[in-house]
Amino acid sequence: MRMIRSLLVALSVAVVLPAAAQQASVPQDQAAAHGPAPLEVSVTGGVSAPMPIAIPPMPTAAVVQTSAGTTAEVGSKLAGIVADDLRNSGLFTPLSPGRLRQVGFAEVTAPAFDYWGGTGAQALVQGYVRANGDGTLTVGCYLYDVFSKIELTRQGFVVPPADWRRAGHKCADMVYARLTGEGPYFDSRVVYVAETGPKGKRIKRLAIMDQDGANHRFLTNGQSIVLTPRFAPNQQSIVYMSYLGDRPSIYVYDIGSGRQRLVVRNVSLTFAPRFSPDGRFILFSMAQGGNTDVYRVPSAGGTPQRLTTSPGIDTGGSYSPDGSKIVFESDRSGGQQLYVMNADGSNQQRISFGGGRYATPVWSPRGDLIAFTKIAGAFRIGTMSPSGGNEKLLTNAWQDEGPSWSPNGRVITFFRSGRGGAGKADLWAVDLTGSVERRIPTPLDGSDPAWGPLRP
Repeated sequence: MRMIRSLLVALSVAVVLPAAAQQASVPQDQAAAHGPAPLEVSVTGGVSAPMPIAIPPMPTAAVVQTSAGTTAEVGSKLAGIVADDLRNSGLFTPLSPGRLRQVGFAEVTAPAFDYWGGTGAQALVQGYVRANGDGTLTVGCYLYDVFSKIELTRQGFVVPPADWRRAGHKCADMVYARLTGEGPYFDSRVVYVAETGPKGKRIKRLAIMDQDGANHRFLTNGQSIVLTPRFAPNQQSIVYMSYLGDRPSIYVYDIGSGRQRLVVRNVSLTFAPRFSPDGRFILFSMAQGGNTDVYRVPSAGGTPQRLTTSPGIDTGGSYSPDGSKIVFESDRSGGQQLYVMNADGSNQQRISFGGGRYATPVWSPRGDLIAFTKIAGAFRIGTMSPSGGNEKLLTNAWQDEGPSWSPNGRVITFFRSGRGGAGKADLWAVDLTGSVERRIPTPLDGSDPAWGPLRP
C-alpha cells in the first residue's frame, strides 16, 4: 500500500524539506508568531453563509512530465480537488474559475492580498507542485487569512504521481480542520455494495472508492450475493456477509491481496458484521431455535460468544469508540427499538422511546451521538445521544437507511432507494445539521455504504 509522506513546508518554497529529511527538526509555524487568527468557520452557522474562499491553480517551478500529466496540469487538478472537497462540506464557497488569477511560483508564499480581498474571498489557499529526482511529487499547501493578511497554516506532502489526488484531499483536510476546528475527513474511503439487475434478482458486488467517488474499483465478481461490508480499524481488510452456495457466512476480505477468509460458516445472519475498535472481535447476529441474538467472535475465527438472551429479535450492534459499550436493536418491548449494553452483554438498557421503529444503529467515532434509521411511514436517517436524548431527523426522503459516519463524526453516508419496482438505490451523504445533502457518484446502483477511517 502506498503511503503519503507528510512534511512541514519551510518558509521559502525554494527550501522545502526533501523527503529524506522528514525526521529533521522543522521551523516553527509562521502563524504561531502572529498569535491566534480571527478567521474561522462555524460548523452550524457556516451552513447558512458559507465562507468565500479562493483556490487558484497551483503553479510549478519547472514543467515536468509525470505519469499523472505535467506538473502544471497536476497543479490545476489539485486545486480542483481542494475546491470540490470544501464545497461538498457545505461550509465553503470556492470562487468560480473566472474570478481566479494565475499565481506565479514565487507568489505562493507572498500572496497578492489586495487583489484577493477585492474578489470577496475571506480565505486563500495557494500551493505548488514540484517533481523530485526519485519520481515522486512534492505538493505544498498554504492557507491565508485575506483580511488579516497572514498565513494561518501550511503543510506539504511527498506522493507518488498515482496518489496525487490524496495530496489534494490532505490539503483540503488541512484547510477544513484549521478553519472549523473539527477533525479532517476528506482523505478517506467508502466501501459499499454495487448493485445491478432487476429488483428480485440483484447482482451484488463489493466495491471501494475514495469518499468523493474517485478511484473506484470492484472487489468481488458478483457470483455470490454480498451484503453489509465494514472496514477493519487498520483499513487493511473488510468484513462482510456472503451467500456463497446459498449459505450465509461471514468473510474477511484482505484489500491488498484480494484474498478472502471464512470466519463463521452457515449462520442465519440478520445484520452487518462489524469489527470492534481494537480489531479483536467481530460483532454479528445469529438466529438459533427461533431466537435471534447478538454474538461476537474473535476476528481470527473461533467459537461465537452470545451477548444477548432476551426472547425476540436482537440484531445489529455497533461498538462505542472506546469499545466499552454496544448499541443494538431489539423488539423485546414489542417494537423495534435501540438498546445499549456493556461490551460483555451486561447492563442492557433501552434508549429509544419515540414513535415508530428504530434500526441500524451506529456509534459516532466522536462518541457523542448514535445514528440510526427511523421507520415511521418513510425511512429517515436520524441521530440521538447515547442516553437516548436529543433525537434529530436529518433526512426526509421515502427510503433512507444504513447510516455510516465520516472519520470526524460530522457527516453521515447512507443509501436512498427510489419508489417503484426497479429497486434502484444510490449513496448519499448528509451533515449533522441536515442542511447539506449530496449524492455520492457511483458507476452502478449502491447500498450498504461504510465510511472508513482517515487514511495515514
